[in-house]
Amino acid sequence: MTIPESPIIQIERRKAIALFASVLILAVALFGGLVKIGWGISARTDSGIVVTGSARTEAVADNAVWTLSVSLSRPKVADAVSKVGSDVEAVTKYLTDGGIPSEALTLGPVSTYGQEEWVNGNSTGRILNYRASRDVTVRTKDVELVSKLSQGIGSILQSGVNVNNYGPQYYISTLAELRPQLLEEAMKDAKVRADAITKAVGSHVGVVTGVKSGVFQVTTPDSTMTSDGGAYDTTTIKKTVTSTVSVTFTVNND
Repeated sequence: MTIPESPIIQIERRKAIALFASVLILAVALFGGLVKIGWGISARTDSGIVVTGSARTEAVADNAVWTLSVSLSRPKVADAVSKVGSDVEAVTKYLTDGGIPSEALTLGPVSTYGQEEWVNGNSTGRILNYRASRDVTVRTKDVELVSKLSQGIGSILQSGVNVNNYGPQYYISTLAELRPQLLEEAMKDAKVRADAITKAVGSHVGVVTGVKSGVFQVTTPDSTMTSDGGAYDTTTIKKTVTSTVSVTFTVNND
């Protein structure tokens, strides 16, 4: 005849089983963690060291794009278009008299639209006036001339011409030629840094096992601005071009 266990014994048995299961789970987790740590140390050892090298050079823009927008409003659409036409003529005359050849100018189409009256967020259907606009774009390699003319644009503004000047944009056409040179110099810089790091701990640099080229940064002179996607400043004629590389070296112990 089997004597049934008392409720107290049953409770204690359940506690013992739960405790054993917890200890077992903890042991498995610790073992797995130690294995992963061991793998991580091994991977870092095998990969050597990763060093970032950089190089920079000064460059001068040799292309300019300058867009001037003539824009105004008049009660009648015909008057708006007529005034835009005369203002565009004044702008082109200012540019050609200043030395820009006519073939370097591109005139955009005339755009017009009616500006509606709105009351309490609702259109009344009434046209208050008509706005017309047209762009004049300069494309030239004479960046210094464009810079000079952009600084003197106030003279035609004073004559009543409605023109918006957002400033010229300056570009480098030789950037493709600069890239290989800068990458080579950045690689040399990475090697110098790697030598300094390994020498400090009594080792020396081995072979290159990996190279990753960073984005190029075209900035204003002496700028510290950087961007993960690369930067290209167009506001100045003189620029600084910066290149970076991330190089992985093996390390040999002396």
